Amino acid sequence: MDIDVHAAGQDPADPAAVAALLADLPEWFGRPEANAAYVAAAGAMTALVAREGDGEVIGVVLLEQHFPASAEIHLMAVARRWHRRGVGRALLAATEDHARCLGARLLTVKTLGPSDPDVSYAATRAFYEAMGFVPVEEFTTVWPGTPCLLLAKPLP
Repeated sequence: MDIDVHAAGQDPADPAAVAALLADLPEWFGRPEANAAYVAAAGAMTALVAREGDGEVIGVVLLEQHFPASAEIHLMAVARRWHRRGVGRALLAATEDHARCLGARLLTVKTLGPSDPDVSYAATRAFYEAMGFVPVEEFTTVWPGTPCLLLAKPLP
C-alpha cells in the first residue's frame, strides 16, 4: 500500500474514486447530498490517498486547514475490504505528518456524536480515540438534527 499526498490544484483525489469509496460504505455515507459535497471537495482540498499496488484507491483523507495552527480531517474513508488492515492508521499517520509540515499543532475531526446510538459510528469514535484523539464537545447545531462530536489531537 502506498500513500500519496496531493495538495489541492496539484493532483487532487479522483472524485470518481472518492464516490466509489463512499458508495462502498452506506452505513457511514448514506446521505446523497453530503456525498456529493464530499466528492466535490475531493477536487479542491488537500488529499491523502492510499493505493493498492495496482494503483487502486483504497482510502482517502481530505484535509482542510482553517487556521495556521490547526487542520481538520474533512473526510476519511477506507474501502470496506481494507478495514482493520492498517490502512486507516497509515492514512492518519500520513495526515498527521502532512499537517505538521503545514505548521498545524492540532488535528481535529467531526463525527456523529455519542448521543446517537449508531453502531458504525461508535466504531469510528473508538478508532479516533485509539489513535489519540480526545472528545471535545458534542454539538447539536452544526448538523441540524444530527449530533456532531468534535475530537482533537495535539500534534507534537
